[in-house]
Amino acid sequence: MEYPFSRFMRKKPNIKLAVFEKRKIDHIQLALDPQNQAQHHSGLEHIQLLHNALPEINFDAISLTTKTLNKTIKTPFLVSSMTAGHIRANKINQRLAKACELRGWAMGVGSQRRELIAPQEKASWASLRRLAPHILLFGNIGLSQLIRSKTTDIQRLVDALEADAMIIHCNPLQECLQPEGTPFFKGGIAAIKKLCKTLSVPVIVKETGCGFSANTLRQLNELPIAAVDISGLGGTHWGRIEGARSPHQHTLAKSAKTFHDWGISTVDAMHAAIEVKPHYEIWASGGIRSGLDAAKLIAMGAVLVGYAKPLLAAALKGLNELLALMDTYEYELKIALFCTGNTTIKRFKESHVWRLKTM
Repeated sequence: MEYPFSRFMRKKPNIKLAVFEKRKIDHIQLALDPQNQAQHHSGLEHIQLLHNALPEINFDAISLTTKTLNKTIKTPFLVSSMTAGHIRANKINQRLAKACELRGWAMGVGSQRRELIAPQEKASWASLRRLAPHILLFGNIGLSQLIRSKTTDIQRLVDALEADAMIIHCNPLQECLQPEGTPFFKGGIAAIKKLCKTLSVPVIVKETGCGFSANTLRQLNELPIAAVDISGLGGTHWGRIEGARSPHQHTLAKSAKTFHDWGISTVDAMHAAIEVKPHYEIWASGGIRSGLDAAKLIAMGAVLVGYAKPLLAAALKGLNELLALMDTYEYELKIALFCTGNTTIKRFKESHVWRLKTM
């Protein structure tokens, strides 16, 4: 049987830019569709923060300052990697970057894969850094592409963006279900290890909405990486998105329905991280829809918490809408700190104010 991705069996697939761009535009449109969100699977509804009726602090004393990758930033919030590779992406990323510069958030860009086949695209990244000279900005490439690339090519992506770190995203389910997918992950661990030794910036590994098990986190603990974004089940589900892109390809469409809830929930992935106690930082994303959601994950040990779909929707409406949403998330996190009696993120984590809800 010839699978839809059989054309990619050669070592370096040659994707026409027009096809690549169309796919990225499809991804934005489909990511906003509620049917492609794994609603109610994050597990966050089962986590409770313990209320303190006598906090003995003032609200205006609360600070969200956070330390990550040996740098201090204003908030523990991250705009998760979302979009790249097409004309509309530039405008969206510029708006996101400007908002992050104003609010003190970190930001990850979407996949830089297109630049590997079209080096002239690096000009768009230079403009992004000019808009946000002070933020932590992270590059992004897929593990499948890393395996088939030279480390000098990845360094070129870092240099073009002036990135503070490089994210390697793992998306095995998506690659299996994507019509143009490249589900070739053999040699991935060795490729990450090699990159860590040669790249000029820290390496971060993330999932894309299916989470990490304890066993996988232990494997990663053997590598000199700086952080892992657990990116659990609960938000945008790329298996559903690729299924929606393949309505006339029976095998892919049917398989996407079979795997429409595939993944490890965000909370279960956090529990796995607690079990492993890794040397690297744990970042969390996957269905985070409020500042309270973020607070729960920070209380459990997350250093940064990432938002994707809600910020994408706001960014498409305008900068003011985006800034208002970011302000709300920050305020909600401050409420969580205040109502648990903590003035700093560090004290909040140390106070052990979370538990599983009783039935």
